[in-house]
Amino acid sequence: MNKRSIEEPRIMSMPARRLLLVLLLPLLQGCEQMAELLELPNPQKEAEAAEAEGRAIGGACRHAGRALEDCYTLNPKALKSAVFAGWREMNDYMMANNIAEVPAQLTPPAVITAVPAEADHAPGIIPGQPFTPIQPPR
Repeated sequence: MNKRSIEEPRIMSMPARRLLLVLLLPLLQGCEQMAELLELPNPQKEAEAAEAEGRAIGGACRHAGRALEDCYTLNPKALKSAVFAGWREMNDYMMANNIAEVPAQLTPPAVITAVPAEADHAPGIIPGQPFTPIQPPR
């Protein structure tokens, strides 16, 4: 038998395959747009957004004259490395351009003091005095 007859028939020649791949490449670009439309998670874009947000937070903290540690405390979800990078960039910029700090005008939030209903019966705790717990009724 002929070797050619035993082999599987070729569906496409090599140049035709290459041409098909070149023609399909623009359609592959649409995959990213579809992913955005479907709101599929993109870890790379999320990381870039978190980095940018941290840098913005750090720069704003430095411009407001806040210490770096205060900035970390006020923004616990922000990336510390990004906050530091933004703070440092703003510090260098402010020093180079002789820009003064703009202090924050935050007012402390109102402290809500909830008095429990059992407060009348609870013993007062006095610093420096031994604490005597309430004995349950028998």
